[in-house]
Amino acid sequence: MAALGQPRQATYDAIVIGAGIQGSFAAYHLAQHHRDTLLLEQFILPHSRGSSHGQSRITRSAYPQEVYARMMPDCFRLWERLEAEAGTSLFRRTGLVALGPAGNPELEGCRRSLGAGEVLDATVLARRFPGLRLHAGEVAVWDDTAGVLFADRALRAVQDVFRRRGGTLQDGEKVLRIEPGAVLTVTTTAGVYRAPRLIMTAGAWTGALVAPLGLRLPLQPLRINVCYWREKEPGSPSADRPSPCFLVLGLSQAPRGIFGLPALEYPGLVKVCYHHGSPADPEERDRAPLGAPHPDVALLSSFISSYLPGLEPQPAVVETCLYTNTPDEDFILDRHPKFSNIIIGAGFSGHGFKLAPVVGKLLCELSLGEEPSHSTAPFAITRFPGVLQAAL
Repeated sequence: MAALGQPRQATYDAIVIGAGIQGSFAAYHLAQHHRDTLLLEQFILPHSRGSSHGQSRITRSAYPQEVYARMMPDCFRLWERLEAEAGTSLFRRTGLVALGPAGNPELEGCRRSLGAGEVLDATVLARRFPGLRLHAGEVAVWDDTAGVLFADRALRAVQDVFRRRGGTLQDGEKVLRIEPGAVLTVTTTAGVYRAPRLIMTAGAWTGALVAPLGLRLPLQPLRINVCYWREKEPGSPSADRPSPCFLVLGLSQAPRGIFGLPALEYPGLVKVCYHHGSPADPEERDRAPLGAPHPDVALLSSFISSYLPGLEPQPAVVETCLYTNTPDEDFILDRHPKFSNIIIGAGFSGHGFKLAPVVGKLLCELSLGEEPSHSTAPFAITRFPGVLQAAL
């Protein structure tokens, strides 16, 4: 421990900034490669200030975009490996239904990702899952691999395994300055650290951190309402056989982007949310947006009345989460265009948690100069024009 008033000073093989799920998995993979790694987090752990907190996230094989569908088998395998290493359950298999009009291109993409997945019409869906009601011309694609990741538990597990493998996790240290070079210097509120490679996974704070390094990334933090809705008859379906997760890809009476998870977090409360939110400053995330207090709640209430008649149409609990979106909602996984030993993982746009084991592996491989195990071409910084600015 550093003497009182003296900053910590140490040199590592690698430094990772941001101990959310993406940064924690990047650090975990570096430790597995026997690299002495420092994982820095600005808040005292555990915390709810970023994008990785909470009890549940959906994971699924069904993906309209082929680039993510190709990653998912590796993700499932790596989640199972972490479960074994941590000795705890991180996943509950519930299945998932992707909902949309028959012939919808995104729905067809989900079918292809499943190898021609089973299609359920409104009658079959209602018989199998009585809580879900579709309308004429609407169908569901069934993904039996899908389910719920226990998010808080998963984050703790990956950090615990990282530390067991010799990694160093320092929380409560905000990064003040990054000095690029063959050996980088990272100055925090409590120390000065050096390493030949740096991975930045700072979520909604990434834009501010990379600006002094001459990058203006098109990242938009969003404040998302996380809503829980009371079952009219609690316990139906039973806790032993929960309802499936669901994902709306556009319905006659509901827009694309509504999703739901069964009542696994709070007894009798089903999680149903809208995948869009209000622009937010991550330093002031608790400040309510101007205008209507929860404009998406009316939209969700209408959806629930029409498609989930077993739920009360007003939310019982409303929490918040941060997304950090890119314009195309695809990730950024790339080297800094000027400083090749700085790797950036950002813009996970509300669908990154399930992919974190592979994202962390790719960030680790990029930092070590290895051939990425999946193509990172779709995630290049240079797909956005005008990102490289003069360094401050």
